[in-house]
Amino acid sequence: METESEPYVRLASLRELHLVVSRLSTARSLADTLQTVADGVVEGLGFEIAAVNLVRPEGDLVVAAVAGSQGAEAMMAGRTGSRASWDRRLSMGEAWGNLRFIPYTEGWVLDHDDVPQWHSTGPAPRSPDDWHPMDRLFAPLYASDSELLGVLSVDRPRNGRRPGPWGREALQLYSSQAAIALSNARLRSNMQRALVRLEREQSALRASEESFRQAFEYAPSGMAVAEMGGDQHGRLIRINDALCRLLGRPASAMRRYSFSDIVHPEDIGTLLRTSAEGGRAELRLARRDGSYVWVSLRNSVVADTADGPRFLLTHVEDIEDRKRHELQLAHRASHDSLTGLPNSAELRTRLNGRLCARPGPAVSGVMQPGRNGDAGHGPGSVTPFDDAGSGVIASTGMYDPHHTHAVPPTGTVQGEKGLAVLFCDLDGFKSINDRFGHNCGDAVLVEVARRLSAGVRDNDTVARMGGDEFVVLTDGVGPAEAQDLAVRLRNAIIPPIRVDGRAVRVGASFGIGWAGCGMTAEEVLQSADQRMYVEKRSRSKGQRRAG
Repeated sequence: METESEPYVRLASLRELHLVVSRLSTARSLADTLQTVADGVVEGLGFEIAAVNLVRPEGDLVVAAVAGSQGAEAMMAGRTGSRASWDRRLSMGEAWGNLRFIPYTEGWVLDHDDVPQWHSTGPAPRSPDDWHPMDRLFAPLYASDSELLGVLSVDRPRNGRRPGPWGREALQLYSSQAAIALSNARLRSNMQRALVRLEREQSALRASEESFRQAFEYAPSGMAVAEMGGDQHGRLIRINDALCRLLGRPASAMRRYSFSDIVHPEDIGTLLRTSAEGGRAELRLARRDGSYVWVSLRNSVVADTADGPRFLLTHVEDIEDRKRHELQLAHRASHDSLTGLPNSAELRTRLNGRLCARPGPAVSGVMQPGRNGDAGHGPGSVTPFDDAGSGVIASTGMYDPHHTHAVPPTGTVQGEKGLAVLFCDLDGFKSINDRFGHNCGDAVLVEVARRLSAGVRDNDTVARMGGDEFVVLTDGVGPAEAQDLAVRLRNAIIPPIRVDGRAVRVGASFGIGWAGCGMTAEEVLQSADQRMYVEKRSRSKGQRRAG
């Protein structure tokens, strides 16, 4: 039966409960909230000791706050109990609503598990309603989605008795409010950590962007960023000063172009392959003044995990000096050092580039003999070439649609054209060397090379074989045209050549050979050389000098 003073006691308890609950909303951090929860039990619910056991991310529970006893705090704070041990506790004893009470008669089985616990000393209970020092009372703290956030454990009621219905109701009400406060505090804590992490990431991103900007803008070599995909594919959107200086173009003008707009026409294929695949390539870019500069392009595709490749970062290095040196070395290897003409090795390379190992098709119904009498290409046989004169490369057996066979003209059909080889040997050159020395002889060779080069077409080749021997390679001419060219070149050589104040003269003998597929370059040159000696022997010495 309720005593007269009971309503006043409950009203006072409600005031205390209201005060401690209101403090929960003022806590600034998760740690403050946990300590406020523990302190509220001691200050407002009539228990002398309270501990908050918080669920950790891995599932175990750690003692996060203790109130009411320095000894209990020193012994339990920071220690961890396994989730299995706590599940065992919450499944034992008596259920007081959401609370769990384990009397000392049952709790002795928990004395040696891994859950941190504190037992105060006190007198043995004199009645069943008295609190025993080994009694345990727990208030689980659940979130709105029934997730276990922690467990509030209380001990030593001030009145020495087990809580009655009103005390249990008050503790249960307080635990629900503590769970809400704890859930909110955890959310705020997670948000604060996320904000701190985001700020750190943004700071790192800003630092990274600044580092990239400085590395990009102040790089000693050219750098550019181009778009990938879409209507503006390849357009330059960012260019550093080094690239602008290299190409002599301002950044505002460069942003109107892509590299394909300023690459040398011969290098456009190399650029497209490099842009599509990334990697490195050497090519020529146009300067503002119309000249070209050799550069090394190294591309890196900047990809977006969601949208795929987005940008192309290009590093442009000036290799003009190195390339010029390489070209000079290649030129020296393939050209005569005295006259600057292609040497014999280069001539053979160019000649071999026009010949294949199989003989060409018949001309005017007459089959051309194959090399060394190849079987299947004698009179009456049919060579499997198409109407355009394309054929099969014998070394691989592959059909090459771009090869046009070289076929020596027979001279019996008007309009026949072929690849002519004019072998030239100077007449009277040895006497100039003997009389005036090698310096004079070298000057004569240089002038003869100049006159020969001036007397041929741009796509013809004039080469020095060595000594006083020269070769002219001219394509698309007939027998009469080749003979006329030999006469014109001989007449160009005959006029006096002035060296060191004296005039010297040399003549020239020409032999005309014809290149044909099925022949080697050596066979073609030997044929022209033999005809040159036939022509030389047919004239007297005086005739040779006179041309």
